[in-house]
Amino acid sequence: MNQTLAYLSLIFTIMFASLTDAFGLRFVNQANSQVQFVDISEQAGVSFRHYDGRSQKRYFIETLGAGVGLFDYDNDGYPDIYFVNGANLDAPQESQAMNRLYRNNGDGTFVDVTEQAGVGDKNYGLGCCVGDYDNDGFLDLYVTNYRSNILYHNNGDGTFVDVTRQAGVDDANWSAGCAFADVDNDGDLDLYISNYIQFETKKNKIWRIGRVLVYSSPRVYEGLRDTFFRNNGDGTFTEDTEAAGFGDVAGRGLGIVFGDYDNDGDVDLFVANDANQDCLYQNDGSGHFEEVGLIAGVAFSEHGIVGNGMGTDFGDYDNDGLLDIIVTNFHNQINTLFHNDGDGFFTDVSHASHTGDITMPDMAWGADFFDYDNDGFLDLLIANGHYQDNIRLYDKSTTYAQMNHLFHNNRDGTFTDVAKSTGPGMQLLKVSRGTAIGDIDNDGDLDIVISNSNQTANVLRNDGGNQSGNWLNIKLIGKKSNRSAIGARATVTAGDLRQIREVRSSSSFLSQNDLRLHFGLGKHEKVTVEIRWPSGLVERFENIAANQFLTIIEGNTSTSR
Repeated sequence: MNQTLAYLSLIFTIMFASLTDAFGLRFVNQANSQVQFVDISEQAGVSFRHYDGRSQKRYFIETLGAGVGLFDYDNDGYPDIYFVNGANLDAPQESQAMNRLYRNNGDGTFVDVTEQAGVGDKNYGLGCCVGDYDNDGFLDLYVTNYRSNILYHNNGDGTFVDVTRQAGVDDANWSAGCAFADVDNDGDLDLYISNYIQFETKKNKIWRIGRVLVYSSPRVYEGLRDTFFRNNGDGTFTEDTEAAGFGDVAGRGLGIVFGDYDNDGDVDLFVANDANQDCLYQNDGSGHFEEVGLIAGVAFSEHGIVGNGMGTDFGDYDNDGLLDIIVTNFHNQINTLFHNDGDGFFTDVSHASHTGDITMPDMAWGADFFDYDNDGFLDLLIANGHYQDNIRLYDKSTTYAQMNHLFHNNRDGTFTDVAKSTGPGMQLLKVSRGTAIGDIDNDGDLDIVISNSNQTANVLRNDGGNQSGNWLNIKLIGKKSNRSAIGARATVTAGDLRQIREVRSSSSFLSQNDLRLHFGLGKHEKVTVEIRWPSGLVERFENIAANQFLTIIEGNTSTSR
């Protein structure tokens, strides 16, 4: 009898395993279910509300929302929050809306220091990025706008000054994404800007669907070429777009991300284009790029379809030492997950990873690879929200406000959406756009900040991630390399667990994550850390203890905090 029961149990186990493979069913492990994201915006004192300039004229720009930045502007060890805001397009300087900077008090609360810091721009803002472009030890801030952008130099005393014109980095286009990167590894950060469409309020195009007045599609506007500024090393930049290899594509650029996808020691660039093929620019090592998106297999979906690329991120989700790519897309398009095959080519694994079909009903923007439960494998956050505020009047299949997706990494190449089981913060119905990731309370797990279009922002605290697994947080400081260490790669190894992270300026949808590198370690208590600096120097540190904040200065100096 017992043998019969055991046999039947074995047969049932095999059959159930087959069904889970066939239908993509997965159970969330106990460690993952312990993590809850809680909205602490109100108690933390973050009251920012995005204003889209809603004018009833259906200006297309009102649909995009904006990004958000997490960065430690005052070097106190806690990431601060910068929100980009919209404006009244007909009279931007008369609007009460402005960008906002919230200083992290280190006790779970924030204070609005916009006025004191001098970063309250009132133009129609889209995105932001940070980097220490003059290597003085303080992170500077770049903001993209409709028409004229801003470079804020960090004075090191809690204030910033607008140096856009003297630095030579203004752009009169409708700019969207931006990122600092040392493309030629000379120790100075260069600047890339994605530009969107040729748009003027007096030439705004409005559509009707039946009797319903709606925003038009971006396809009715011509795209713009992006802009690249090379750092001269003296506080100024020179526009060098065509010479660097970026001048041929007018692609309606939105999200951008730098990363060394081919592991050759220099940063490459991926650009998500709206209603155009996405671009992958391969760096030849000298700071000159070649567009290889079509050859590499990331320009279109696996069916050869042009997507409405919004946000993007690089991340090694399967820990094979190669950066994979996520791109978010439009309603009724799947978000595209490209697996890096290591031979210069990528494979669209959106369906195979179980992240594809579930994303089709939603319109997606922000995208971040991050390990929210510290198990050593990157999970995936997707921020959703439609661009038509009256979508329900003519399409009952979707909504304006939408839940976001949190995909847990099953460690077998597949993901499970756990948004409904990971706390009230993940169950909010909002019109989400930009997302930023960082450990805002320095408790060893990663928190989330979300900018929502024409709504209040959300600060989501991670409760339980630091109990689910060990962790290590690394801040890198360059010497010969650029001071903010953008482009540096850290490899952390513990037993058979091997992870890579890169310091980068900007990703997701027009947003900036904390520059510190966070590693979930599971049960591992000791690790080996290897740093590959942009200068080419490689340093190795053995027997590093878990559960600490580690600062590593280029040149074999490390400190714990």
